[in-house]
Amino acid sequence: MRKTLTLALSALTISALAGTAIAQDRVLNLYSARHYQSDELIFAEFTRTTGIRINQVQADDAGIMARLRAEGAASPADVVLLVDAARLALADSQGMFRPIQSAALNAAIPPNLRAAATPQGVTWYGFSARARVIAFDPARVRPEQIATYEQLSDPALRGMICSRSGSHPYNLTLFAAMIERHGEARTETWLRGVVANLGRAPVGGDTDQIRAVASGECAIGITNSYYAARLMRSARPEDRAVMERVRLLHPNQATSGTHMNVAGGAVARHTRQPEMAQQFMEFLATPFAQRTFADANNEFPAARGVTIDNPALRALGGASGAFKQDELPLGDVARHLTAAQRLLDRTGFR
Repeated sequence: MRKTLTLALSALTISALAGTAIAQDRVLNLYSARHYQSDELIFAEFTRTTGIRINQVQADDAGIMARLRAEGAASPADVVLLVDAARLALADSQGMFRPIQSAALNAAIPPNLRAAATPQGVTWYGFSARARVIAFDPARVRPEQIATYEQLSDPALRGMICSRSGSHPYNLTLFAAMIERHGEARTETWLRGVVANLGRAPVGGDTDQIRAVASGECAIGITNSYYAARLMRSARPEDRAVMERVRLLHPNQATSGTHMNVAGGAVARHTRQPEMAQQFMEFLATPFAQRTFADANNEFPAARGVTIDNPALRALGGASGAFKQDELPLGDVARHLTAAQRLLDRTGFR
C-alpha cells in the first residue's frame, strides 16, 4: 500500500514538472522570406538571452503572403520578415500586420526606414538596408555622365544600360521614389528614356547586371549594394575579379542622395503573443543584431549609430556616413507603387 502510494505521488510529481516545463517552453512563430545564415546567428542569440525558441517557416515573399492570406485569422504567425519595402507595403495594405507602439524601435530606426506612423502605431520596420547603386565600366563611361539616377535617361547612354525586370520590387521601389520626388508625368518621361537606353531586354538578378558590365555586354548596371559587397568578399577568385573590372557609384550625392531600400519585419496581424513578438522585433534593432546583418550578410545597419567591421561595406561608405542617403520616407514612397507599375506597363519596361 505504502509502495503504491509512493509510486503514485512520484508519478504526480513528474507529471507536474513536465507540465511546468511545457508551460515555460515559450515559442515564437516566425514567417521569414530571408534565408541567410546570419539570421540564424541572431535567432540563436535571441533564444540564449530570452529563453524564447524560434519556430521558423521559410518561403519566398510571395509564398509567405499567400500563406498568411490562406490562414487568415487562424494563422499561428507571430512575426513576419520580408525583403524590400514594396513587399512590406503590399502585405501591410492587405491587413497582414499589427501596428505596435515601441519607443525602442522608434528611437533606433529612422522614420524614413519604416512605415508611416498612425495613432495605433507603426506596422513595419526596416532592419537592414541596401543602397541602389550604379556599376559602370570606367573605360566606356565617365562618372559625371551617371552622377544621378535622372541622367540614366540621357540619349548619350543609348544601348549602354543593363537592368533586371522593371517590375522587380528593387526597381519598382526606386521608380516609386522618383514619382514621390518628381511626379508621375516627369517620371514617365524619364522611364521612357531609360528604356531607350537599355542594351538588352531586362533579365537576371542584380549580380547578373554587375557581371554584364564586367564582361563588356553593358557599360552601366543598376544593382543593390548587397550584391556588390557579396562579390567583393567572395571566396571565389572569379567573383573578386568581376569587381576589379567595374566601378561603383552612389547616385545623387550632390542632390537628394542615393536611394535606400530595406529588409524588414512586422508583428503578424493575428498573433496570440503580441508582447513576445514585439520583444523579438526590438531585438532585431539591437547593436548585436544590426552588426550581424552587416558583418555576416553585407547589409547596411538600419538602426542609428551602429559600428561595423565589414570591409566591403566600409569600401561602399559603410555606417560612417561617407555617402549621402536619400531620406524620403519609404512609407510615403510605397503609396506610389501601383502608379509606378502603371508607368512600367506604359513604357514597356518589362
